[in-house]
Amino acid sequence: MKDNLPRYTLRIPQILLDKLAVIAAYEGRTKNKEIEQLIKHRIAQFEAEHGVIEGKIDPDVNAEPPQKGHGKG
Repeated sequence: MKDNLPRYTLRIPQILLDKLAVIAAYEGRTKNKEIEQLIKHRIAQFEAEHGVIEGKIDPDVNAEPPQKGHGKG
């Protein structure tokens, strides 16, 4: 059964992939679903601090605000 979800290749050190596999198995998930959960959690955390990301999602547009530690002050 083919889905229409976008694909993204992730390059990470083997040790991180191995540890992710342990955590995913413990949680009863695939590595892919564990990564999806981590991403969802991070987005919720970011939006709680900075507001909901809305409108057209375009990294060239939405990533323009100063990065942490690079703003005024």
